[in-house]
Amino acid sequence: MRNERDRTRRVLSQTFLHAPAELDRVVRVAAPGRDDLVLEVGAGDGRLTRRLAEAAGRVVAYEVDPGLATTLAVPRNVAVRHQDFLTARPPREPFTVVGNIPYALTAPIVRWCLRAPALTSATLVTQLEYARKRTGDYGRWSRLTVSTWPEFHWGLSGRIPRRAFRPVPRVDSGILRLERRPVPLVPHQRMPAYQSFVDLGFGGVGGSLHASLRQRYPARRVDGAFRAARLDVSTVVSHVWPEQWLLLFRLLWSFRGQG
Repeated sequence: MRNERDRTRRVLSQTFLHAPAELDRVVRVAAPGRDDLVLEVGAGDGRLTRRLAEAAGRVVAYEVDPGLATTLAVPRNVAVRHQDFLTARPPREPFTVVGNIPYALTAPIVRWCLRAPALTSATLVTQLEYARKRTGDYGRWSRLTVSTWPEFHWGLSGRIPRRAFRPVPRVDSGILRLERRPVPLVPHQRMPAYQSFVDLGFGGVGGSLHASLRQRYPARRVDGAFRAARLDVSTVVSHVWPEQWLLLFRLLWSFRGQG
């Protein structure tokens, strides 16, 4: 039975957050309210589930492992779903997502959250490197972060040492916090144009962000926008802050039909 349990953990990338102080910290970062609906990704042994149930109004806990899903002891305000979270239909009412998620499924789980219209926030325990890359902690910004920045704030809300988990993984984890902005920084009708603008910049056409934008927009306007954003023309695209992307877009938007 122990060998079967170990094989299941490897197949499902299971590492359970064990330390009580770290579990409490995840709940504090998520900050669910008494009237809130929380979807938990990967309930595991229920340690985080029970803490969420104490703070939130309702919890829907997803667990794909039948050996865990059928034995979870949870309060009455928790509904356990023996189901892959990625196959779940997002609720129509406002909700938040919390979870110590499988590292191997980080990217699709984040995409699921970003695409859910009623999601208000997501608090996800991920590999520390992933959380740092997505939140600019290395001084670089990813295309995904920049393209969604007008609608979501990405933040790193803490580091969790690897020995807080069982079994102990090879690397530390981070608490990734996604928050939907009450008012988008770019109007909804302009978001496709903004995302196209970001794709152009990250596409590498011309060899740099400055050169890429000059492929579509008047050179004089691009030069002026870079000066306004305090950017050197040689700045590497990943070193451009999300706020600078927004300024470049606003300054060049009126010339979208040129070039």
